Amino acid sequence: MTNEIAHDLSPFLRLYKDGRVERLKGTDVVPPSLDPKTGVESKDVVISAETGLSVRLYIPKTAINAPKKLPLLVYFHGGGFCIETAASPTYHNYLNPLVGQANIVAVSVDYRRAPEHPVPVAYDYSWEALKWVSSHVQGQGSSEWLNSHADLENVFFSGDSAGANIANNMAIRVGLSEEKIGIKLRGIILVHPYFWGKELVGEEAHGPEVKAMIDNFWLLACPSSTGGSDDPFINPEKDPNLGRLGCERVLVCIAEKDIFKERGRHYVELVEKSGWGGTVELMEAKGEDHVFHLFNHNCENAIAMLNKIVSFIFFQQKNI
Repeated sequence: MTNEIAHDLSPFLRLYKDGRVERLKGTDVVPPSLDPKTGVESKDVVISAETGLSVRLYIPKTAINAPKKLPLLVYFHGGGFCIETAASPTYHNYLNPLVGQANIVAVSVDYRRAPEHPVPVAYDYSWEALKWVSSHVQGQGSSEWLNSHADLENVFFSGDSAGANIANNMAIRVGLSEEKIGIKLRGIILVHPYFWGKELVGEEAHGPEVKAMIDNFWLLACPSSTGGSDDPFINPEKDPNLGRLGCERVLVCIAEKDIFKERGRHYVELVEKSGWGGTVELMEAKGEDHVFHLFNHNCENAIAMLNKIVSFIFFQQKNI
């Protein structure tokens, strides 16, 4: 074992020359539980014993004996493709109130992380999780919660940062794929999406050190990328399939002080010009930074964003 550092991306992680990864954030985990504040119950399910792919399921306890099925949210956690998990307290404590307030079922995907599993592994594992969700369409899947309580004609994808990036790419894959999945994707909710590119967009401005760090973070996650930060996975402007989003509506949430703000705004413009036939909305949180809502659940802007997400899902329910 060597202590020679190959890539130092503090305060997030370090990669050593012997291949060892030291994660400096996002390593804490909490078990699934019945949350007393929200009445939301959760449990972990291993989808594939071979690969270790798993998900954490969430359901309002009041829904267990209810006759009506609930909308399903598939959530992809953030962390630059490299840190955090579905069991992180950051995401567990975010999804409990979201599921409780929206009265939905949620599947939080524990995809494999870079650099041990470089992109596109995160996308491929996320797709496998979606196929597992789809296996419940006829009520014959392995999870009784999804069989009995999830309305697979009323599905949403969401995520923050890298998770929002995954949600976008999964929605495109739904629209493109000949490998049809049986769920009906109604909308995607992209919170502070992790998009990037070699050229500045909008009013974007940042120093060379910041740009180099984000460029390097992406190359660590996706070393096989030939386009670097203009790879279609990370730069929607370079994706010829952006107009094939397999849903009807998109909500993009940005934060005023977030370095990725202009990328989120630019994404909305790109989608509107792509020929896609749906509608896209933009919500900006003034005075806030990247993923602020995960660490300050009860601030005014976090509550407003939660209410917007819930109303976005309820709008879909009313218009089916």
